[in-house]
Amino acid sequence: MSFIRTFHGDVEPSTLGVTYSHEHIVCRPSYWVEQKADDLLLDDKEKSKLDVLDFKNLGGQTIVDATAIDYGRDVNAVKEIAEETGVTIIGTAGFNKSFLWNAPIPEHVKQVIGDFKTYYEWIETKSIHELADFVIQEIEKGLEGTTIRGGQVKFGTGYNRITPLEEKTLRAVAIAHHETKAPMHSHTEAGTMGFEQIELLKREGVNLENISFGHMDRNPDPFYHEKIAATGAYLSFDGISKIKYAPESTRIQSILDLVRKGYEDQILVSGDTARKSYYKHYDYGLGLENILGKWVPRFVEEANLNGFDGQHLINKFFIENPARCFSFKK
Repeated sequence: MSFIRTFHGDVEPSTLGVTYSHEHIVCRPSYWVEQKADDLLLDDKEKSKLDVLDFKNLGGQTIVDATAIDYGRDVNAVKEIAEETGVTIIGTAGFNKSFLWNAPIPEHVKQVIGDFKTYYEWIETKSIHELADFVIQEIEKGLEGTTIRGGQVKFGTGYNRITPLEEKTLRAVAIAHHETKAPMHSHTEAGTMGFEQIELLKREGVNLENISFGHMDRNPDPFYHEKIAATGAYLSFDGISKIKYAPESTRIQSILDLVRKGYEDQILVSGDTARKSYYKHYDYGLGLENILGKWVPRFVEEANLNGFDGQHLINKFFIENPARCFSFKK
């Protein structure tokens, strides 16, 4: 028996529908607040909701909000967006990468985790099992003391390195995964350290078929992608629309290379839309509508030209694969 845990409660995987597998909807990361990096603060619920409605109007049904506690979640605002739009939203327990942790903890979070000055201090002070217990609570009881339960567990590592505290959170999240059966998600900075993460996860006894590796398109290396896919893991190409990192042709070629090698069942697609300048209704960016509205038609055309059934692959990446990837398998 399997199910998917959402802001609306537990649902059958078959009901998920068209899914963006990695987005951020409303968040105020304290690190970026301290840096006065306004572009990285998605702090207007109504503007975020308009982009979610654009997604819905193009046939979108579910969004995975990959915002962990250390990235400034606003759980109640996202819940309201889910209720007001009818879009299913999946929440995230766990952690992000370590450079975000040297920032003040908001008062409402201190009420949940204790009176620590920074996330770094919290993670350093607590044992692996204490951190795991916190993640388990967020899956089984609710995110940040609410009754809204998380639908996946997340950890992250930095660019070309894994710090001792990042390894600590990875191990805590692995324990929480074993306890709750929640699917896992990995932040890989610029697509690096996937192999090293895999070795650590294997030591923790994690079945890699239960994890998605984020930001794979930031490191468009066919050998790297194939080796990760061979473990059974999902690869998340979640940088769609970010031409500053690579043209869409690079992403599409990377995806089609994996399809040729037989890994079409392990590919996820999304935008990681985490800046005002990426959102249409904040700062006139391409918005949440861009993937379904423009990228999908282009992908279908290119896939067809390369001898594939483009629409079949889109159904895999946005419907069938997310329904499996984000399932709790009891």
